[in-house]
Amino acid sequence: MDGLDAAAPESAILSGSAMLSGGAVLPGGAVLTSPVRYPPDESGTATRRPLLRIALLGTRGVPAAYGGFETAVEEVGRRLAARGHEVTVYCRGAAPPIKEHLGMRLVHLPALRRKTLETLSHTAVSAAHLLSHGGADAAIVFNAANAPVLPLLRRGGLPVATHVDGLEWRRAKWSSAGRRYYRIAESMAVRSSDALIADAAGIADYYRDQFRAATHLITYGAPILRDLAADRIAELGLQPGRFHVLVSRFEPENHVHLAVAGYRSSRSRLPLVVVGSAPYSDAYTAQVRQLGGDDPRIIWLGSIWDQPLLDQLYAHALTYVHGHSVGGTNPSLLRAMGAGTAVLAFDVGFNREVLGDDGRFFRSAGDLTTLFEHSEARAVAVAERGRRLQSRAEALYRWDDVADQYEVLCRGLAQGSVARSDVQRSSRRVSA
Repeated sequence: MDGLDAAAPESAILSGSAMLSGGAVLPGGAVLTSPVRYPPDESGTATRRPLLRIALLGTRGVPAAYGGFETAVEEVGRRLAARGHEVTVYCRGAAPPIKEHLGMRLVHLPALRRKTLETLSHTAVSAAHLLSHGGADAAIVFNAANAPVLPLLRRGGLPVATHVDGLEWRRAKWSSAGRRYYRIAESMAVRSSDALIADAAGIADYYRDQFRAATHLITYGAPILRDLAADRIAELGLQPGRFHVLVSRFEPENHVHLAVAGYRSSRSRLPLVVVGSAPYSDAYTAQVRQLGGDDPRIIWLGSIWDQPLLDQLYAHALTYVHGHSVGGTNPSLLRAMGAGTAVLAFDVGFNREVLGDDGRFFRSAGDLTTLFEHSEARAVAVAERGRRLQSRAEALYRWDDVADQYEVLCRGLAQGSVARSDVQRSSRRVSA
């Protein structure tokens, strides 16, 4: 993972700041709207590293139970909170009994329950709440689709970084108007953010090529899963190393249809376990189920929110099938790697970047038919490839390292050392 080239050097961060009654002057002359707090060291005296108020908005929130953004918020937020920072996470929907999760303060707010408005409406309400309740020293907005909210945050004096996500306008679920909106939102994110975050080199390249915009490359982390029990999968009639698994939202660009069609055409003896559904894609779900037909080898589990069961499915599968193609670095892919499972992935740059030489790739249902059959015929070699992928995940995709990068970026935002010239060289899309 690359470092944050536009962030302040550590020497500047450690130099401290003068305290004022109405705020804090940080290196470079930036002023925070409230005093910076310094944590005590072991002797009880203040250290020179300020604690920050950090707001994370634009996702469904935590506890993480939906997708990659929520996983990132939980894993990064809990680590920043453990380091003493005041982390506020904006969550969607009615508030459960808990107001805090793993050290993070939770704020639950409503959203319009429409596919095209749910995310943006919730982020707008979250931004208004944040500005009316004291603001923050740094805000991270997830998803470039939330770009219309960025000028509100900036007018309120909040330094903000936008995690741009993947190339959403390529998703088939969006209408032509929706795809145009995403393209416009990308440009707005470039113009209105103090910093941009990309989770894959391919996404960083896209923003460089299309907008001449620099980004901070911060990937996700991979949980390392070892020596898991198999009791939960036994309840489903499954045995370790004796099934294939696919975990995905049912969307065309995730190529669930290719996986099901390729498997059904194969002579595989091991079952294919399919985990997932689609909240807005009934037609596509019906297409996938039709492709599977009445093949008794395919086990449809639907959506699973039981993480221990999911972990056992990842860890004990012979192969994990990963069809995602537009979302950058994918947490589900990293979880499979961290579980030590061999991966059959759709052949796109994001997936090759993550898997390296130990991935196996497909572009068609026929490719997958061959890969399923070869994997079962070479089970020992496949298991070894899974162990190498686990070692790769452990070396390159560590949540502690990811949290370090977010912390440095937030410090840079708070002290004003992330210059807008580092983010935006052009507000126009560059012609191909």
